[in-house]
Amino acid sequence: MSKDKLKRVKHSTILSKKDLAADKWVSQSEAARIRDVSPQAIGRLVNKGRFRTLRIGGRVLLDRSEVENYKPRRKGRPRKRTHSTG
Repeated sequence: MSKDKLKRVKHSTILSKKDLAADKWVSQSEAARIRDVSPQAIGRLVNKGRFRTLRIGGRVLLDRSEVENYKPRRKGRPRKRTHSTG
């Protein structure tokens, strides 16, 4: 099995019928409009595994609630703690 197929299997999720409701999933372009970012930015987050995705017929759909509630992680090295003298 190729690495690409292994990667896809690794991120697969079993979904219930309730999870498959049509209004619960949005396309990458719709997610970009919701977050006010570019579709490429959403694609990078999908590749990093930040969103649960559903692939149907070559299209990638994202969970609407995850897109709406997403909080970006801080980038870079963590700041040093400053010790206050009291």
